[in-house]
Amino acid sequence: MGKTNESDGSVTVSAESLASSARAAAKGRGLPPVETWNPPFCGDLDMRIARDGTWFYLGTPIGRLELVKLFSTIIRKDGDDYFLVTPVEKVGITVEDAPFVAVDFERVGDNLRFETNVGDFAVAGPEHPIRVVRDPETGEPSPYVLVRRNLDALIDRKSFYRLVDIGETATHDGTDWFGVRSGGQFFPIIPAAELDV
Repeated sequence: MGKTNESDGSVTVSAESLASSARAAAKGRGLPPVETWNPPFCGDLDMRIARDGTWFYLGTPIGRLELVKLFSTIIRKDGDDYFLVTPVEKVGITVEDAPFVAVDFERVGDNLRFETNVGDFAVAGPEHPIRVVRDPETGEPSPYVLVRRNLDALIDRKSFYRLVDIGETATHDGTDWFGVRSGGQFFPIIPAAELDV
């Protein structure tokens, strides 16, 4: 755990102490059950995940992928805020867009299996839906796939273009949409009427 500040009793958490607690919590197989942990909030940590998936600590990119992967296992989203959580501490971090980036996907039968920048895999379907948010001013699409819990991965540009290449038109909620299928579900990307615009 971090150091206790004698003047006010608050706890100062560093990336090193957080990594140590995360390693201790990750002794078992699979992802730690961060949603069941309720440690005290220890303040915000100067850690940021950029839109391209780069993790920064104190303004410097974290160069060790194994450390980024470790931190990625203890991220939790409560409301609109992101935290790194261990059994003994909870610290706020900044996430510019989504905590993960989907850097590739492959077709597995009729399914689309996405891989993230931290080595997570998610097969798009009812439990891992694809959604596209369009910028209200520019119309620029931002596609996401739900990876785990309530944590999204932004689908990178090259993967999004590949999705568009394999897309199809179908009726969804009474409207014709262009989208993709996976996991027995159709995921709309753009209204079909806008395809020729």
